[in-house]
Amino acid sequence: MAVFACVRCGAPLTVPVSQVALPAHAHQTYGHVLLPPLMEPGTYAVDPEPSGPPWRPWSDVGEAEAEARGVFARSSRYLSFGAPGAIALAPGDTYGMALIPDRLNGYCLGLDRSDGPNLACTGCGHAVATRVDDCSLWQAVWLAPDAVRRLPCDGPQPRTADWDTLVRERRGTPPVEQLGDWNPKWEAAAGMALARLLAAAGGAHPVAVPDGLLTDVFGRTLAVLLPPGPSVKTLALAGPGLADPDPAPDSLPRISLVPLHPQTGEAWRPPSSSGTGVGAAVPLAADVWMYLAFGREQVPPIPVTGGMPDGVLRDDPLPLRPLRLFWPDRYVFLDTLARLPAVRGPWLREIFDRVNARGFSHPC
Repeated sequence: MAVFACVRCGAPLTVPVSQVALPAHAHQTYGHVLLPPLMEPGTYAVDPEPSGPPWRPWSDVGEAEAEARGVFARSSRYLSFGAPGAIALAPGDTYGMALIPDRLNGYCLGLDRSDGPNLACTGCGHAVATRVDDCSLWQAVWLAPDAVRRLPCDGPQPRTADWDTLVRERRGTPPVEQLGDWNPKWEAAAGMALARLLAAAGGAHPVAVPDGLLTDVFGRTLAVLLPPGPSVKTLALAGPGLADPDPAPDSLPRISLVPLHPQTGEAWRPPSSSGTGVGAAVPLAADVWMYLAFGREQVPPIPVTGGMPDGVLRDDPLPLRPLRLFWPDRYVFLDTLARLPAVRGPWLREIFDRVNARGFSHPC
């Protein structure tokens, strides 16, 4: 657990919080609605990438300078030259800060990050954070990494859950929301994983995807982005709680979607004594992976006569159905792919340029 304090006067700015992995949807722009908080109460995450002003247009940034900052393709008009390490928290976990009146810019219904820090420490007036709550953006307070310091705090420290515990809890996020829209968290997680999946594919060749939800999430997009023909690799799930996929001698090479630990952000790895059939591992947000791997939640045990037997799934209410086809988040995909050195390869750069210009739904 930790508390963040103003670097200038030492005033505390947050309640005790514990670190978790940065969500895949941290920088997602979604729809024209007010979105909920990015972070769960009592948690914080650190963004390893530079963010916020100053911004420089791509015309002023050379290829070598961009690559030195970990960007290998142009996905937007401007490149951030802000400091890396911004700290995201739920707004309700912060205090001791006040809005700066001349830095309250936003696009529509609230505040965004275009003016830089818009919150000042009430103890000394030092600009320390940025409140984001505009429409289309996940609500958060982003502490400036050079304006705060992390202080340890007393009390019980949160335990890092092992994979067996996470599988037992099965905290999967359903893919469809009540009104029939695809969950934006799924769209962001799929966009991030898709970029890494294409890099792992190693060439412009079809990838076989098994029927079911995995096809809805990845199969249709892969069919649009990759040329037709016989598949040379296959996509599968691998991870804790699933049987080790031992490949047959004549099977296709496998690309496996594996979960990212929700606290540490580290990808699952098979035990050294197994996992020979996992192949190339592509990380996927744990809450999405858990739902893909295990499906709907099991009925909790009810200590009454006539309760449903163990292992039987509830059929009331019926699962929600989407109103449209699924497409990964285009901009999360482009932002992730732009930061992979593999995008410099001709075939992957062609996909990047095509999606940047026309999106996923327009095959070449």
